[in-house]
Amino acid sequence: MIRVLVVDDHPVVRSGLIGMLSVTDDITVVGEAGDGSEALALVESTRPDVVLMDLRMPRTDGVTATGAIASGYPATKVLVLTTYDTDTDILHAVEAGATGYLLKDTPHAELLDGIRAAARGETVLAPPVAARLMSRLRTPAPSAVVAPSPRELQVLAAVARGLSNAEIGRELYIGEATVKTHLQRLFTKLDVDDRTRAVTVALELGLLPNPRSG
Repeated sequence: MIRVLVVDDHPVVRSGLIGMLSVTDDITVVGEAGDGSEALALVESTRPDVVLMDLRMPRTDGVTATGAIASGYPATKVLVLTTYDTDTDILHAVEAGATGYLLKDTPHAELLDGIRAAARGETVLAPPVAARLMSRLRTPAPSAVVAPSPRELQVLAAVARGLSNAEIGRELYIGEATVKTHLQRLFTKLDVDDRTRAVTVALELGLLPNPRSG
């Protein structure tokens, strides 16, 4: 029997999964948890073969719990089951040690096969997830960060102060469309997707002065 722990912060989802798994001949549910902290405690006490892990949950999220399980209980395989298929979510889960990554719209038969494959230690990926990972692998990583221009750094410093695009434009005497252009170039140079991450990376690279150092 494959021993499975179901982890999801929605009770209805957990009940549905448990009901589906309970009618199989080779899978048994040994516990259920509503967040990553509960999951870790149950992994310790039940030692399941597979953990069906949601990602975004209160207290301890799925990625954090996956990393703890992968490092502390290597015999237990984590199969992510989530509605999120963004590059960031997928990469974080895989880097944390997840054996597989399936989406909640996966047909029942494929989910059962995925659990069985994960129990054998095989990698299980939903087709959209596999496509995203392959695309990511085919894209060469930048060898170094391209330095932003002085004007781009002025824009980013204003972003760090919480100014909107319109406010930045008025302060720097440029149009709002020009502000957006500078930001898009910054995103490309820093390999980020949003303003907050751009500021964080710039601080890490020393491109902006750290406000806590002053």
